[in-house]
Amino acid sequence: MIRVEAASRPLGAATSAGCDAAAAARVSVDTMDDVDAVSRALEGDTEAFALLVDRHASVCLRYATRMLGSREDAEDVMQEALMRAFRALATYDRTRDFRTWLMSIVANRCRTTLALRARRERFLTVDPLAAESAPAAADDAGNDLDAIQWALAQLDPKHREAFLLKHVEELSYDEIATITGAGISALKMRVRRACERMRDLLEDEDARTNA
Repeated sequence: MIRVEAASRPLGAATSAGCDAAAAARVSVDTMDDVDAVSRALEGDTEAFALLVDRHASVCLRYATRMLGSREDAEDVMQEALMRAFRALATYDRTRDFRTWLMSIVANRCRTTLALRARRERFLTVDPLAAESAPAAADDAGNDLDAIQWALAQLDPKHREAFLLKHVEELSYDEIATITGAGISALKMRVRRACERMRDLLEDEDARTNA
């Protein structure tokens, strides 16, 4: 559960003027833009950082879940990414979009998680029969979303990353290049190959289902 604690408020009765000031401050925090929220967070305003989390964490979590194929792993990645973002907040370039900056941290943590997962899997004994039955999981589910998630999991991680950022998060190639560090031409190639592979996988899946 992604959660940022808000600053504690003084206890006891408050004057009418004090209540009005607190309400005004709350409205101010809720309506400020990302750059102002970063400035306030750097000054120690935890509600300002909570606002940034509320605005952007759900999109980043959605990406991480689809990238990793596991909600639990995605939540772990998000917790770590948010902690890293908070610690690195002073390095944030305010000419950049905050969500793009945060997404670059999330994407990097996803790559690290996938690399660690791949290393672990090299030491496991793979049951050939279990591996062959993996595509059937989407058959049994009888659900288009399950089939799409299964097909996504078959993609090369770099292709899956580019596909999700372009066609799910609907980012521009400039934004994706900032997040991934890859060139635009390479990203376009990755997206195209991902689309071709996804189409082939889903067509094969559909043929098996209707056979």
